[in-house]
Amino acid sequence: MYHVPVLLQEAVDGLNIDPHGVYLDLTFGGGGHSEEILKRLDDGRLIGFDQDPDARKNVPDDERFVFVNHNFRYLRHFLRYCGFEKADGILADLGVSWHEFDKADRGFSFRFDANLDMRMSQRGELTAEKVVNTYEPERLARLFRDYGEVENARRLAELIAGARAMRPIRRSGELLEVIAPCVPKQKEKKYLAQVFQALRIEVNGELEALEEMLLAAEKALRPGGRLVVITYHSLEDRIVKNFLRTGNFEGKAQADFFGRVEQPFQAVTRKVIVPSEEEVERNPRARSAKLRIAEKK
Repeated sequence: MYHVPVLLQEAVDGLNIDPHGVYLDLTFGGGGHSEEILKRLDDGRLIGFDQDPDARKNVPDDERFVFVNHNFRYLRHFLRYCGFEKADGILADLGVSWHEFDKADRGFSFRFDANLDMRMSQRGELTAEKVVNTYEPERLARLFRDYGEVENARRLAELIAGARAMRPIRRSGELLEVIAPCVPKQKEKKYLAQVFQALRIEVNGELEALEEMLLAAEKALRPGGRLVVITYHSLEDRIVKNFLRTGNFEGKAQADFFGRVEQPFQAVTRKVIVPSEEEVERNPRARSAKLRIAEKK
């Protein structure tokens, strides 16, 4: 299975779909959310984005659907390319797909010994191997701390720098051997997930792309249009939460000349939506998911 969508009904319900409207699925993946959106459209249109070329295999044979094999940061460009100025709803599921985690040669998972790649799009030049072997120790420590929230980030970076001076670290198995002295006992999986998350975020520029996407989404949505975002870790969730509340990434409300607070979005739900216990039991990767729904003012 390519990917099991998280919070499927809740996310699509949050779009408040107009059967004649225009919608964007910014993280097409296995097509689960898109399939549900198409069920609710009559003559509406859906544009699906995914920079992973493997996702093209899941494109439905439906004239109402257009697939865009590019990063979602370019959503406004392709919305116009498809003949639309504004969208009625935009959905983004920020989680990495099962397909990417389970395809060993992509290097996303510490469960496999594979080349340190981690690129979501093969168009990118930066790989995890380049990060591990060329970044200065201070820069490595900073990305492990900031993107992976690794507590012993400096020691981790120093171990990597010392090992690569002897020979390049090219595979995930080699990286695991090098950093073994840093891995806390009984917390191995969590620690390694944090390390690999940090590398993946750096390689793909995920947080920068997320910020660009949110700014573009605000301009692309018509008044009353819905923005639905599913996050999985605190870094991306903080960015989304701040932007939906204040229109900026610092989370600081800004007022105009007359003292009126400028907020481009209105929250649709008072509390963040999380998966049910039953969904988490079926799909453990849903455990950390948070769904936020906002309406363009």
